[in-house]
Amino acid sequence: MRKKVVLLGATGSIGSSTLRVLRAHTDRLQLVGVAAQSNGQALAEICREFAVPHAVLNSGDAYRQARQSDEFPGATQLSSGAEGLEALATLAEADIVLIAVVGAAGLRPALAAIEAGKDIALANKELLVLGGAHVMEAARRKGVQLLPTDSEHNAIFQCLQGHPAEQLDKLILTASGGQFRDSPLDTLARVTPDMATQHPNWSMGPKITVDSATMANKGLELIEAHWLFDLEPDRLKVVIHPQSVVHSFVQFIDGSILAQLSPPSMTFAIQHCLLYPERASAVEATTDFTNPFSLDFKAPDYARYPCLRLAYDALNASGAAPAIFNAANEIAVERFLAKEIAYLEIPKLIEHCLTSTENRPSPSLDQLLETDAATRDRARKQTFSS
Repeated sequence: MRKKVVLLGATGSIGSSTLRVLRAHTDRLQLVGVAAQSNGQALAEICREFAVPHAVLNSGDAYRQARQSDEFPGATQLSSGAEGLEALATLAEADIVLIAVVGAAGLRPALAAIEAGKDIALANKELLVLGGAHVMEAARRKGVQLLPTDSEHNAIFQCLQGHPAEQLDKLILTASGGQFRDSPLDTLARVTPDMATQHPNWSMGPKITVDSATMANKGLELIEAHWLFDLEPDRLKVVIHPQSVVHSFVQFIDGSILAQLSPPSMTFAIQHCLLYPERASAVEATTDFTNPFSLDFKAPDYARYPCLRLAYDALNASGAAPAIFNAANEIAVERFLAKEIAYLEIPKLIEHCLTSTENRPSPSLDQLLETDAATRDRARKQTFSS
């Protein structure tokens, strides 16, 4: 019997990689629901190719335009908005829901899917950064699996299989270092959005590509790893690994270290999650050890990557601080891409929000969402002298 998949965020980079996996394994996987923010044409094409019965366009304007144009196949039931996303995430026939929508928009659909007993393939870092305590508690209570599709967390998940938690010493997440890892520090003030959206290894959307350059993404991954693997901040480490072949290390109490390797493509981690616990042929060629190559590692420099230091600060502060870090970074990147602030003002804006926003120690979900909204408002209004 084929595993039935719901894909939230079907038209982004994660969605594109997921569709490649689905095409390769039509005998094992069936797409029964898809969602996108506003790209109705791309979503309609997906529905036609995979004969998807349920679809959601989150944007009301995009939904109305799609209804007027009749671009979706007649067999596809199309809806919109937050209620549509939650209904899609709780489809009775769905076995697993892949959450790839950006930002806080994925939180309520994820919680709804968990309450409905659906396993989650997690491709939204912000989900656990914003609501980690609530998501993990709900998953434990309902007995559902949270399967990480970030390459780093998926690598850790694979390396930990068969090893009791008490044998674990620390986790070491690898980071490419982004496109400016070797640039002189005095050139970073001149970084433009066009420069910051060109990653040397990965093909990703503009926001996460900028996050890779600042290493804010690795900060988000640290916070996510804290929740997924229940480790204290001082047992979570980061190393720069320019080749992006080793996706993470797991170090055990006896000093042994396990690593997971594969080329820098999201298809490997996504396929692992969607087919788990089974395995199947890869979508693309894997690492070839008969061809010479090198693997390099070094510690990150906080002078180059202040966003990483700020993420550690937020994780140590706990409470609502990780949610503040996430919201501030999201708006900072948005404003940088719109050329409203400079590249080096991204960490300044995050630090301003962390120091000026109330950090509730044990916030409820509603309080977290209030803090998220307040932080975004503060980040949009903050100005810097030139």
